[in-house]
Amino acid sequence: MANVQQYWNELVNLVVLFTPKIITAALTLIVGLWIIRILGNYMEKALEKGKVEISLQRFLVSLVRIGLKLLLLISVASMVGIATTSFVAILGAAGLAVGLALQGSLANFAGGVLILLLKPFKVGDVIQAQGFTGKVEAIQIFNTVLKTADNKTIIIPNGALSNGSIMNFSMEKTRRVDFTFGIGYDDDLKKAKDILQQIIAADERILKDPAPQIVVSELGDSAVNLAVRVWCNAEDYWNIYFDTIEKVKLTFDAEGITFPYPQRDVHLYQN
Repeated sequence: MANVQQYWNELVNLVVLFTPKIITAALTLIVGLWIIRILGNYMEKALEKGKVEISLQRFLVSLVRIGLKLLLLISVASMVGIATTSFVAILGAAGLAVGLALQGSLANFAGGVLILLLKPFKVGDVIQAQGFTGKVEAIQIFNTVLKTADNKTIIIPNGALSNGSIMNFSMEKTRRVDFTFGIGYDDDLKKAKDILQQIIAADERILKDPAPQIVVSELGDSAVNLAVRVWCNAEDYWNIYFDTIEKVKLTFDAEGITFPYPQRDVHLYQN
């Protein structure tokens, strides 16, 4: 009977000791989960307002929620009296080991997050990066997929892409097209410039503002080089480039303006 009374007293003491802690921990857990849900919803709205890619939105929100819930559970366990020091140490060691093992993948993941957040380019843009030029087909978490003009698929790791130089040909609505045409020293310079001006004026795709430029850029060894600079909408760049070169060749031939070959004067001396 004495043993039963002793056990009962110990049980009462434990209940008295742990009940406030359990109640406090339960309230902390409930309030914490409620706060985490509110923060998650707020983060979703913020990312959606920032027009972040939908798959990245879900991943980041899930990652933050899981991390906060893990911290909450550790805090609640310590409030009850459970030793969490060793558990935290194990988690830290496991995280370090995983981080070292997946160092390259984590760098690509971080690069993908930066690209999707900062948006140096988007799907459909034509970019030049890491020695490749192509149209962006997909921006994934770890890689970016390009499609080249000759229909090759290029997969570039996001880690290298986010840390390197990127040339985006599609970011601006307008682009400048640069040409260089060489004519002979005996040709009529004014006539050649008038012909170029007429070709440019006849092409409705070429913008009037900024105004086109036709200038003498160099007195070369074999030719007088004329630099032509015109502005156009970005989508018309290559069509204007190729069409103008063809028109200039045909018109110069018809008007007697020559494209000189490289020449050298050779002098022979007899002793």
